[in-house]
Amino acid sequence: MGNLSGGHIAEFVLVGFPTSPPLQLLLFVLFLTIYLLTLLENTLFISTIWLTPSLHRPMYFFLAHLSFLELWYINVTVPCLLGAFLTQDCRVSYVGCMTQLYFFIALACTECVLLAVMAYDRYLAICEPLRYPSLMPSSLATCLAASSWGSGFFSSMMKLLFISRLSYCGPNIINHFFCDISPLLNLTCSDKEQAELVDFLLALVMILLPLLAVVSSYTAIIAAIVRIPTAQGRRKAFSTCACHLAVVVIYYSSTLFTYARPRAMYTFNHNKVISVLYTVIVPFLNPAIYCLRNREVKDALRKLVLGRCHSSRNVPD
Repeated sequence: MGNLSGGHIAEFVLVGFPTSPPLQLLLFVLFLTIYLLTLLENTLFISTIWLTPSLHRPMYFFLAHLSFLELWYINVTVPCLLGAFLTQDCRVSYVGCMTQLYFFIALACTECVLLAVMAYDRYLAICEPLRYPSLMPSSLATCLAASSWGSGFFSSMMKLLFISRLSYCGPNIINHFFCDISPLLNLTCSDKEQAELVDFLLALVMILLPLLAVVSSYTAIIAAIVRIPTAQGRRKAFSTCACHLAVVVIYYSSTLFTYARPRAMYTFNHNKVISVLYTVIVPFLNPAIYCLRNREVKDALRKLVLGRCHSSRNVPD
């Protein structure tokens, strides 16, 4: 059950996805490849936006924040998953588990709010195109991005204040590949009702309120697109928000399925699969979705890569 330290378990064991050794190795190679490609994609995406003056606009500013958030996301959750594939489990200290939990909750909440901010930005761009520069100046975009990060980390701090006060007496086996709320609540040997209530209420606030903002924004966007007289105009307007809408649907559906529940879950196998979707697959797909559907980003990326290759060929021996 692990050594006790000050009334707490000294370490937790994350079991990941226990399977046969050949399949473990295959899954390790698969997720390591996804992890490295995600790092490359998001880093390249952020660099392209940062180094291209024509992309210094609110929409791409928010996309850069989203990519930076997802870089942080996978570095919080994936290393333990890879370690579990190699050694059948991943051991993490009590302090390390609480630290991982804090950053995971903070990043998840930040992404929910940031996606709502991006939906509002698309609403202004499509429904108020002439007033968009004055309604969404760079100063407001900076404030909205900072508010997204601030609300996420504040919400995480409030949840962790209640979760860290609980006692964990054993066992110390977490049926997950990272320290998540529900598995931890199921291991506590003290009264968890207050922590569950705080977790549920904050999950509703940080998930459902941003989701309501997203739904309201896209309701207005769809109504505005329907009123466009030409099919080409409607197609062009919808293409500017189709990628964001796809990411919103994937992320919010998986997040709501996992967290918008008042009681801790007792069966985690399906939960782990859903967690892989929004902690590994979504960060991997997002840069590709935004790049493939956005000509400006593709052109900027092509110029950046070709420019670097051309300059390297011109370097004298």
